[in-house]
Amino acid sequence: MYYQSMRGHLFSPLRVITVRGDGEVFVKPNYAQIQIEVSTEGKDVRGAQQENANIMNQVIQSLLQLNIPREDIQTAAFNVLPQYDYVEGKQIFRGYEVTNALTVKVRDTSKIGSVIDTAIQNGANRVSGIQFKIENADPYYQQALRLALQNAQTKAKTIAETLKLTLHPQPIEVVEERETGPILYKSVAMADQTFSTPIEPGQILINAIVKVKYQY
Repeated sequence: MYYQSMRGHLFSPLRVITVRGDGEVFVKPNYAQIQIEVSTEGKDVRGAQQENANIMNQVIQSLLQLNIPREDIQTAAFNVLPQYDYVEGKQIFRGYEVTNALTVKVRDTSKIGSVIDTAIQNGANRVSGIQFKIENADPYYQQALRLALQNAQTKAKTIAETLKLTLHPQPIEVVEERETGPILYKSVAMADQTFSTPIEPGQILINAIVKVKYQY
């Protein structure tokens, strides 16, 4: 009988409360990435490429004059594509489209509108989007992680107190379920450039999620 009693004790199921903890930190972005494009068309591919290169060089020089370091200006894409019209079901060659895209890192977010306006005034004809980012997000994520663990502990205590259970204070398992917060995107229309383009960086959400198990 003693053996049976010990066996029952050793194999008794573990009583566990599993909770999810969420932590959120809102941070003002400290830089932005902008994609600026120059698109040209022409019957002759070399002519379209040369026109595109001239305009893009002018755009780059204008950005350098805004004190943007050259290492923060990077080619993102370069495409040469034939263009066709369709007339009465027939494909008619129209010419070539040459597109050159730059990714520009703007470290002073207050100058984003000025950067966009300057690029457009110097020949850029498309700004595909803005990504607001944080140079080093890890300290903010650690802060969010601490909040997530505190949130999980509070939830577990609430459950245990409500059900009148004795909760062991130390968790038996913690699983980090990292989830990056959204990066804010803003589209910029190519319209009348007699005004300064207003850009609001807003805030970036950095959040952490943990799954925690407590024994009771």
